[in-house]
Amino acid sequence: MHKITLPERPDWREHAQEVGFTFADMHGAPYWDETSAYALSLEQVETDLEDPATALHAMCREAVGHILNSEELLDRLAIPEAHRDLVAESWRRNDPEIYGRFDFAYDGKSPAKLLEYNADTPTSLYESAAFQWQWFEDQLAAGVLAAGSDQFNGIHEALVARFAAVFPPETQLHFTAVSGNPEDYATVEAMGWAAREAGLGAHYCDLEQIALSDEGQFLDNEDRVIGTLFKLYPWEDLLRDDYADHIAASQCLFVEPAWKALLSNKGLLPVLWQMFEGHPNLLPAFFEEDVAEAVAGRGAAADHVAQAFARAAETLHAGHVTKPILSREGASVSILKAGKVIEQAQNTDYAAHPRVLQAYAPLPQFDGFRPVIGAWIVGEACAGIGIREDQSRITQDLSRFKPHYITPE
Repeated sequence: MHKITLPERPDWREHAQEVGFTFADMHGAPYWDETSAYALSLEQVETDLEDPATALHAMCREAVGHILNSEELLDRLAIPEAHRDLVAESWRRNDPEIYGRFDFAYDGKSPAKLLEYNADTPTSLYESAAFQWQWFEDQLAAGVLAAGSDQFNGIHEALVARFAAVFPPETQLHFTAVSGNPEDYATVEAMGWAAREAGLGAHYCDLEQIALSDEGQFLDNEDRVIGTLFKLYPWEDLLRDDYADHIAASQCLFVEPAWKALLSNKGLLPVLWQMFEGHPNLLPAFFEEDVAEAVAGRGAAADHVAQAFARAAETLHAGHVTKPILSREGASVSILKAGKVIEQAQNTDYAAHPRVLQAYAPLPQFDGFRPVIGAWIVGEACAGIGIREDQSRITQDLSRFKPHYITPE
């Protein structure tokens, strides 16, 4: 894995405006940055990223059943008690999932380490699936990339196939996001584009314009009944909204399904470690309150947790990260080494939530920037990657998106 300086396409900004990529620059700084790209070998992509991501997703699905069988874990993940049946029923019905994104620390040498799973509302989809593919084709045609180069990017095609597999032809789907956010709209439009290519109807409606009929069904801004809704709005918020009381009786199929609330929660990390301790792609992780009880030698789970914690104590002391179970874009995250904070997020919006501890996996550095690999899951398999980098140890909402390519064999 290398970072290679490359010439920019001379007209890429004009092209970005033409295709609606209006947030390629944000707040006076580049978001999309093609002055360099990450080069990986085919083996690194297939063996170190693609296969582990697919296997981890299967493990996460196994964790869903484990969590649903434990009221204690549902409490730990702060799933509202009033809506636990909604979550459980969505799993029992096998309500379909479409996509998700694992975030990995990966240096091209050691096994990729799971940092978190954005299982419900991951963004950067358009950049990953479409704009970086166009970059690849343009640079290949211009001779900037060597003949035989490739890119791990079948995301759009996989989405089309997934929509076609899940929904009968001409099914009418609705897509929604909070208004006024270009990045969210780009993600929703990328999904709608795939749905239309799959032969489905795709209608967009701002989240704020969705209404409730007298019969208890959700309506779009043209008073059409919403039968299936892709919502770029997290379940952790939706389950706490007044509208949550109407979901069960609405006859509306939600995508992503309610059971994804269990996987988009950082509480998943200690659950995975409990179930698959020692897995090469996992980092030791614990609920913060369990660690406190284990150290003090008390609590119902103290013996079990204390043993697991003892096995990981040296690793955690060397470095660990504290994360709220509900947080986004690195907010309210702190990194500690030998008990001392070495970096923490300036955004503290999620500081009030319970926290997990996860062993610290330092991101590799390339020219002063630290990349995170986003491995996209479509259906139940990994379909491509996107890379974001930051000078900070904590990847944030304005971290740069970098294209990648696979070097010729």
